[in-house]
Amino acid sequence: MFSVSYNKAMRYKVLILVFIFLFVGPEASRGLTERDILIQQIEILKREVAVLKGLILNYHLQGEISSPSYLAINIKDGSLLLEKNSYHSYPIASITKLMTAIIVLENIELEEEIILTEEMLRPYGHSPALYLGVSVKANKLLRATLIQSTNDAAEALSHFMEKEKFIELMNEKAKSIDMNDTFFYDSHGLSLINKSTPQDIAKLLSYIYHQHPSLLEITKDNNFWLPGPTGRLLKFQNINNFYYLPNFIGGKTGYLPQAKQTLASVFKINEKAVALVILYSDNRQADAFKIIRRIGN
Repeated sequence: MFSVSYNKAMRYKVLILVFIFLFVGPEASRGLTERDILIQQIEILKREVAVLKGLILNYHLQGEISSPSYLAINIKDGSLLLEKNSYHSYPIASITKLMTAIIVLENIELEEEIILTEEMLRPYGHSPALYLGVSVKANKLLRATLIQSTNDAAEALSHFMEKEKFIELMNEKAKSIDMNDTFFYDSHGLSLINKSTPQDIAKLLSYIYHQHPSLLEITKDNNFWLPGPTGRLLKFQNINNFYYLPNFIGGKTGYLPQAKQTLASVFKINEKAVALVILYSDNRQADAFKIIRRIGN
């Protein structure tokens, strides 16, 4: 079964402390004073505790599922576990970046150095570690795209190939895996024109699960850093807060005011890999737990 317990949460808190002082220490604090290092570590710890509190709170929330359109399937045989209006189309926000990642893996050499330009840095939502003129490897931009959902990292990858060609490849790939009710306008998901259905997004998750499982591994990472303009290493915070849970295999979240909260992730439930897609949700985390409980009982 799938659960979040207070005992497990406390164990995770201890692991956070160990992680911070063993792994964040010398590498991430390069060029900082001892006081700066301590402040940095405290801020990271505060964030991790907030993530755990949010998981526990949402796990225990009762009531109806807020999403009007969702789907859960057994990813290995495609059997339906639970759905509601799963053929309805909605803006998908940053779930878009899952397709972006596929196009990168299949078309760009990951060791390629990409020099960031003004066009690449134009989208809203960026990291201070990605700035004008810096050279960043494609594989690091891919990690920034999937872990922190950094929009300019996704834009940089699309511009490197030529943006129009990149978007064309996204839509061609969608058609090739029978995502016939999906359209991509950009590589990051800020446009409301990026639309899909839970049925189509489940096909996308299935393709990734079988063809590119390394992408799912990246989405569980919460220890990715890049140097900023001063040389100080800056953390890319994983915004899919399910990364803590051992049942989480990987996936992506998204948010826009007009699209509300979206989720496309794979969980291990009763020893089965389950693709879970939630669109237009008021609280995707609570909705996910409610769906998981229903299909897990």
